[in-house]
Amino acid sequence: MNQRFYSLDVFRGATVCLMILVNNPGSWGAIYDPLEHAPWHGLTPTDLVFPFFLFAVGNAMAFVMPRLEAGGDAAFWRKVVKRTLLIFAIGLFLNWLPFVTEVNRLVEGTTDFKRVTIFKGFTWLDYTKDKAGNIVETVKGVRILGVLQRIALCYFFATVIVYYGKQRIAFFLGTVMLLLYWLLCYTGNPADPYSLKGWFGTAIDKSILGSSHMYKGEGITFDPEGLMSTLPAIVQVIFGYLVGDYIRNKSKTPELKQTEPTTASGLYPMLTGLFVMAVALLVAGFCWDTVFPINKKIWTSSYVVYTTGLAMLTIATMIYMIEIKGIRGGLARFFDVFGKNPLFVFALSAFLPKTLSLIKLGDGTNPWNWLYKKVLIHTPGAKENGSLLYAICVITFMWAICYWMDKKKIYVKV
Repeated sequence: MNQRFYSLDVFRGATVCLMILVNNPGSWGAIYDPLEHAPWHGLTPTDLVFPFFLFAVGNAMAFVMPRLEAGGDAAFWRKVVKRTLLIFAIGLFLNWLPFVTEVNRLVEGTTDFKRVTIFKGFTWLDYTKDKAGNIVETVKGVRILGVLQRIALCYFFATVIVYYGKQRIAFFLGTVMLLLYWLLCYTGNPADPYSLKGWFGTAIDKSILGSSHMYKGEGITFDPEGLMSTLPAIVQVIFGYLVGDYIRNKSKTPELKQTEPTTASGLYPMLTGLFVMAVALLVAGFCWDTVFPINKKIWTSSYVVYTTGLAMLTIATMIYMIEIKGIRGGLARFFDVFGKNPLFVFALSAFLPKTLSLIKLGDGTNPWNWLYKKVLIHTPGAKENGSLLYAICVITFMWAICYWMDKKKIYVKV
């Protein structure tokens, strides 16, 4: 994509890098608190990664929308539907991996069961049956939704809203969606509408997706990328678009180059506007938090407003440092490489662990976690040190792949 601001590429790449970092610790039982999600209400640095990426999706949209509009409705729908289906399908494929599952098998000639691993192929849902053919256990089915699936849905609906509604209607609809979501939360448990068990969206997800195809990581059936919480997440992309469009239209230098620092002419008024709007959103999100708690797992409206403010503040700072001050050192170039193939490298970071885990080396070791299990787990100090060092090694490995692809001019477009 030909973006005018190198800083936006760096922002997107840094977000992808952090997504890989928090998703690939050496051990999920040894993670420093800032790299953990908030237990429920509240915010940690990790809780900023996903909304920042959706915000970056909206930013990028602002720079390609003129071409989509110029191509007409038919080309628009071909492009958007194809991209949506591809991203969603990749996410579903990664959830389906590694095509094996553990089931309770009846020991022949007895009434006892033993846990065995079987190849399930492309089976959508697995059952364990007794001799009479009765289902004795429903094995966890393929999870339908997830991070990439949410990105796909948010991209689709936000793009359609922006394409047909333009800036004003998009902002109006985004605001209405946030308020509507707040109201919908009270259709759950009115006494505790924002709790894990009282949130209204789980019942809807169960009725549409089915419990077997939902996330179980919270101890109960609950999907943090569920259908209902996708509604406010769409607004995150819309706001990202509006900010990107503001940057594009308010810049006075029409041909900012990625290889040369720009002058400050025309950028200070735009940056001032960004900083003011960012602070306004941070204050609004903080105030809204008092009545509608900031919560990543149900993606509350206050969470959208607050994280959008933080994303704007971050982008404004990056534009100032990179475009005006011309600071384009090794760190910026490091993140930029991730930004060249963001969806590919994120998908690869999920594909490799699941695939390599099929190769058993004994004692719970496989080619993917061998470095941690055999070497880094012995890192001196707190156990979190080795786990973090392993995540950094994963980032370095992924960066090397992205760097090679960039040198070879290989860019995987979805």
